[in-house]
Amino acid sequence: MNNYESVVIVNPNVDENSMKGLIEKFTTIINNDGKVENVDELGKKKLAYEINKNKEGYYVVFHFEANPNLIAELERNYRITDEVIKFIVIRK
Repeated sequence: MNNYESVVIVNPNVDENSMKGLIEKFTTIINNDGKVENVDELGKKKLAYEINKNKEGYYVVFHFEANPNLIAELERNYRITDEVIKFIVIRK
């Protein structure tokens, strides 16, 4: 198992309950084949450039251990989730 960090930028118009649901969804996906160590909610921040007409985004950082084959599934879920406007997964 490798250590990973994933930064997800979510549409700032998403309400608090939906945000908790998204975090729970991604945490569940990671825990199926790995282990979430920490989830940091950094809150709304100004973006460096506009993405889909949004000037702000809600930042969430996941620190986790997982097998490499989980990363493709996690990124696929990020792509099909409409609320996610940008994401990156890096190996520590």
